[in-house]
Amino acid sequence: MARRIKWQDDYWLLLMQIYLRRPVGVKPVYCREMVALALELHIHPQLLAAKMQDIASLETPRIERIWKTYSDNPQKLARAARLLREMKGFGQAETFYDGVELNQTWEKDWEPLPENSSLTPVVLTLVLDLYFRLTPATMVRNTPEVQELARRVKIGTGDVVDLLEVFQHCDPYLNRRDVTFSPLLLPCQAIWQRYGNGDPEQLADLAEQLKVYYA
Repeated sequence: MARRIKWQDDYWLLLMQIYLRRPVGVKPVYCREMVALALELHIHPQLLAAKMQDIASLETPRIERIWKTYSDNPQKLARAARLLREMKGFGQAETFYDGVELNQTWEKDWEPLPENSSLTPVVLTLVLDLYFRLTPATMVRNTPEVQELARRVKIGTGDVVDLLEVFQHCDPYLNRRDVTFSPLLLPCQAIWQRYGNGDPEQLADLAEQLKVYYA
């Protein structure tokens, strides 16, 4: 069972900083700033995005008061946010959660893989989305989609092709009989188990949101 999040009013200051950055408004769920704050607070980016919608609509009197205090004074907001971050214990998960168990799966998605520090589960997810858009014959370095993804996530085209090859070994429909000794087989299998047997359109929607992080 995942622990429930204890939202603290001070977090509005950190979220409002992002909201007020140009262009002012609700930011994409997986933009780099939202992901960084999510990891800092141990709160999923989707939950932060929902809270940011509350800022946009001035959902509560508390948000209205914070908005009146800080929206026209970014320097004051920056000072308040800096003081908050300097508080003892800020960023510690045990401060923010109650319950029995902490599920940090989503945070691990952004951490480098032990097998290859240039890759993360998020990158593997984007490669898997590409896998469903190509045929085995086009899973090669000179395919434009392979080159574009490699540029986006800042890895080599050969790395993308290698991952596509590993995903072929995860695909039960291909039923490949040869064996791969790639150290990335286990992490690729984990991503396949999460998304490979589901709706490709849902994976495509997620991938489009995740790509914003690498914009």
